[in-house]
Amino acid sequence: MSFRLMTYNDIPTYQKLLHRAYQTNMQLGIHFAAATATQAQIIEHIESNAVYLFEKNSKLLSTLSIRFPWGNNPGPYGLPHLGWFATDPTYKGKGYGNALWDFVEQQILINQLKLPAVTLGTAANHPWLAQTYINKGYKKIGYANLTPDHITLYFEKILNDKSYSEWKKRSNTQ
Repeated sequence: MSFRLMTYNDIPTYQKLLHRAYQTNMQLGIHFAAATATQAQIIEHIESNAVYLFEKNSKLLSTLSIRFPWGNNPGPYGLPHLGWFATDPTYKGKGYGNALWDFVEQQILINQLKLPAVTLGTAANHPWLAQTYINKGYKKIGYANLTPDHITLYFEKILNDKSYSEWKKRSNTQ
């Protein structure tokens, strides 16, 4: 079992994982960009974002991206923004996605980047994703009508109360 950053060599396998994992959303009539990402879009994605992979026995099982406020697709709140979360449907329900999510939150966002908070977005009409994020400690903070097929709900998770308070003070005075 290993967690690591994605490389260009991973693109074909990563693309297959995204397309397979996001098929359920497409069947629900919800289109997320990851569902149909081309290799060119994936290259652009990995050049601006930190894309983490979870592998077991050299097989890609799950992925989660961190979009940065200074990147080409920043989140709406001036904080790093999680996205393109996917687990190979063959291995769904085995905890691999949660293991990767926990690793990224604890080891990368908290211990390495020392973030005050992080955001994410999902479709308001998705039958289970909003509740999944609430169960992980995320709180609803807003919404936007970005695409014709769904309203995007935004969530935030405070990772460090003290630094969050300082960040909020600074962001409100600018």
